[in-house]
Amino acid sequence: MQISFAAPKAAPSGGSWVVAAAEGGVLAPAALRADKASGGALSRALKFSRFTGKSGQFLEVAAPAGLAASRLLLVGLGKPESVDEKALEQIGAQITARLQALGDSAATFEIEIPKGKVKSGEIAAHLAFGARLRAYRFDKYRTKNLDEYEQRLVTLTIAVKDVAAAKKAYAGLAAVADGTLLARDLVNEPPNVLYPAEFARRAKTALIRLGVKVEVLGEAQMKKLGFGALLGVGQGSARESQLVVMQWNGAGQKGKKKQAAPVAFVGKGVCFDSGGLSLKPGNAMAGMKGDMAGAAAVTGTMMALATRKARVNAVGIIGLVENMPGPDAIRPDDVLKSLSGQTIEVLNTDAEGRLVLADALTYVQQRFKPRFIIDLATLTGAIVAALGFEHAGVFANDDRLAQRLTEAGLYTGERVWRLPLDPAYDKMIRSKIADVKNIGGANSGSITAAQFLKRFVEEGRPWAHLDIAGVAWQDGERKVMAPSWATGWGVRLLNRLVKEHYEA
Repeated sequence: MQISFAAPKAAPSGGSWVVAAAEGGVLAPAALRADKASGGALSRALKFSRFTGKSGQFLEVAAPAGLAASRLLLVGLGKPESVDEKALEQIGAQITARLQALGDSAATFEIEIPKGKVKSGEIAAHLAFGARLRAYRFDKYRTKNLDEYEQRLVTLTIAVKDVAAAKKAYAGLAAVADGTLLARDLVNEPPNVLYPAEFARRAKTALIRLGVKVEVLGEAQMKKLGFGALLGVGQGSARESQLVVMQWNGAGQKGKKKQAAPVAFVGKGVCFDSGGLSLKPGNAMAGMKGDMAGAAAVTGTMMALATRKARVNAVGIIGLVENMPGPDAIRPDDVLKSLSGQTIEVLNTDAEGRLVLADALTYVQQRFKPRFIIDLATLTGAIVAALGFEHAGVFANDDRLAQRLTEAGLYTGERVWRLPLDPAYDKMIRSKIADVKNIGGANSGSITAAQFLKRFVEEGRPWAHLDIAGVAWQDGERKVMAPSWATGWGVRLLNRLVKEHYEA
């Protein structure tokens, strides 16, 4: 969908004209102008409708007399003082969904918020951002009934008085949209197409052109370095495991700033998770192409930061494997030696993501000495039982980092909820023959997984673990800003965190 910003006209020359009303049915200035130009069409329609201006309400007037527009679409804003950036993005997505159903190819949004707290340029930018995320499609493998899935809304104009301010505000948001949609594409791809080497290739292709340095370590390099845990997960697959290292050095072009310690993001990239020899049942295996959503989020975040030229040094590390029950697969009762030197007793090969992360966490610390580390992983079903599909779980050894993530989540809508880390849980992952075992039993599964990861984080290194198993994809009702199975969760959150607290 092509999005542009333009100064308001008397009336659009075609397509849908979208205007707004506040709660109580109070028409905004553009809506009043549209009503007058159409000979009172909106006023008459309001008299015979249940429209009150509440958030999410719509009122449609098709083929309005006196206008070239195909329809007038009145959208409810709710209470103007409650309309913030997140609400504007939701409104932009809701309007786009409605217009897609109606079938117009072009639309003009002219939405003001009387006495609102967001400036006009920001209003336009956040409306466009929500529309862009909603317009996403993943239809590349469809061959029949294509008209049913066709993206009919192809041209969107946002009418705004301060066009320059809108363009400036949208530039940064467009970068975040690019990263989010890349993450969605990666998660939506089928596993026979997106195996570890192909994921690595796509990450490199997408990021190098933006100025990101990308290195790919294969199995021989990782074996030489001592990645015993990550390679153990992948050794049952015919597909070679990969480690992708992405570096964006945006803090400065010379001097100390360029050498500043980076912020670090680590992603679990299990491109397909069969469970290994601890084989998942069939109904639990479906959808396990998405077990690399943490790696996808890290890749998308690196794209967002590089595209908007974020003034920060950032590194992204993703461990890419397949967990398959091949003849060389690890067994329950095997002991692996991790990159950190710690030994891990494997009691369940389906608790594999933490093994991948253990080595990736060690590597990023040894090589980069980062300011903080945040890892993202579709790690446990237990987090879904605890938090459902609205919050990711966050575990942290640093209160300030946890609070900043919480605040970024509230702003972007990618919400997190902090759960405890406590040495009392360590007894549940104490091994009888090794340093640690990879599962802790039926209870507290998300916490014991986080306690496991904590063992691979250096003392004093700020770290947070995001368990995104409940938010990375959706099998039921679609969220308004995420119309596909994959949500691209995490890119908006991490970008906001960096923008607010860590840019030079």
